[in-house]
Amino acid sequence: MDWNDVRYFLALARLGSVRAAGASLGVSHSTVARRVEALEVQLATRLFDRNRDGYTLTGAGQQMIPGAERVEQEMAALERDLVGTDERLAGPIRLTCCDEYVSEMMVQELSVLCGAYPHIELEIKTGSRSFDLSKREADIAVRTLGVGAEPPEHLIGRKLVPIFCANYVATEHAHRVDPERPRTSPRWVAFEGRKHVEAMIAQTSYPDVPPWGEFSSLALLVQATREGLGIAMLPCYVADRDGALRRLAKPDLRHVADLWMLCHPDLRDNARLQAARECIGQALLRRDPLFRGVAADDRR
Repeated sequence: MDWNDVRYFLALARLGSVRAAGASLGVSHSTVARRVEALEVQLATRLFDRNRDGYTLTGAGQQMIPGAERVEQEMAALERDLVGTDERLAGPIRLTCCDEYVSEMMVQELSVLCGAYPHIELEIKTGSRSFDLSKREADIAVRTLGVGAEPPEHLIGRKLVPIFCANYVATEHAHRVDPERPRTSPRWVAFEGRKHVEAMIAQTSYPDVPPWGEFSSLALLVQATREGLGIAMLPCYVADRDGALRRLAKPDLRHVADLWMLCHPDLRDNARLQAARECIGQALLRRDPLFRGVAADDRR
């Protein structure tokens, strides 16, 4: 049995769609469908029922899951063992980061490393998805954790910088939405999750300003604030660098989370990943005042 066929089987079993499975594996949906069908032919067993809503595991498919996952874990451990002893400053570095603003800072620093060692290749993904470091979906993760929270015990974690937020308004639209000004119609714009947003608003200096809208990413929230759709609670490392935004008279500067760098212990001695972790640490620690909200510039 081909290990790649097992990978396709597990991805389809978990996601229920050939398109979603293909996207997660970096292949076309037709490749997933073809490999799974070939596996079914090889085993002379139907593993999935096909319907309009996607793919559903059959009884045989359900029985195959535990064994397939054991193989997956063994293959991931084998790969980590091999990669973990690699002393070459060459090869891919898979990074995942909480947002594109932090990724930008990382790329600035890592570009120097890539210039010095041209056989290193970067793969960077941003977003809130939690990549599995045990399965080498990523080699290094830069993630936000709540104040006082600790990373999972099976990972090595390094706390880098605190994240402070404040209240911001677009300078151009302050005459319409700034709650400190007379005859304005202020409102909060925020991330998805109305109950969570309302709880945060209640703790600000403007608890009576109503929430409006929901935006699924930090970049969208920043753009909505720039366009004057409302005021917003934003990370200082983002908003203090944006010339179109300024803090409200009562900014409510507060420590909301910490930025951590995570990796799997099996990869701690890999030369290129050691170098990447050092670069990332330097990139973020050098900007500590920006993250704390005590600097209004990039402090590069």
